[in-house]
Amino acid sequence: MGNLASLMLVLGVSCVAAAPLTSLERQRLVAHLEMTESWLADVVHGVSAAQAQFRPAPGAWSILEVVDHLVVSERVYWQDFEKAMKGPPSKQVRPGADADVLWYGIDRSQRQTALPAENPKGQVPDLRAGLEAFRKLRARMLEYARTTGDDLRSHVVQREQSDAYQWLVLVSAHAQRHILQVREIKADTKFPKR
Repeated sequence: MGNLASLMLVLGVSCVAAAPLTSLERQRLVAHLEMTESWLADVVHGVSAAQAQFRPAPGAWSILEVVDHLVVSERVYWQDFEKAMKGPPSKQVRPGADADVLWYGIDRSQRQTALPAENPKGQVPDLRAGLEAFRKLRARMLEYARTTGDDLRSHVVQREQSDAYQWLVLVSAHAQRHILQVREIKADTKFPKR
C-alpha cells in the first residue's frame, strides 16, 4: 500500500507538472507583465530629451539606453522562450521557486552586466519610439499569456535552466530591475531639471 501511495503521489505530481497554466499562474503572469509595462511608461513619462540622455556616471546607461536595452533584450528573451517551447518536454528538475525569480526584479544590490548581444544598440531614437517598440512585443507576450494552453512547466529555457513559465516571469522581473534603474538615474543629484 505504501508503494502504491508513493506511485500515485509521483503520478499526481507528474500530471500537475504536465498541465496548462493554472488560473492563478496565468493571473499572476499577466498581472506582472501588465504592471511592468505600465510602470515603464509611468517612469519615463515627461522625461525630456536632455534627461533621457543624462548619464549619472561615465559608462553608465542613460534612461534612453535603458529603454533601448529593454527593447533589444526582450526580443532575445522571447526568442529563447520560443526555442524552449519548440523543444521536447523535460522532466529535468529546475532549481529555484517562482518567488526567487520575482526577487530578481526587486533586488538591485547585485548588479549584473548585460550580454553584448543585449546591450543598447542605438535603435531607439527617443523614448516614445522605445515605448512603442517595447509595447508591441509585450502585447504579443500578453496575448500568449492570456490564451495559451501550452504546458510551460515542462519546457526548459536552457539559458537559465528555468521552466518556461518562470522565464516569462523573469522577462517581466528584468524590466522591473531596469525600471528601478531609471528611478535611480532620476534621483541622481545631477539629473537635469528639464
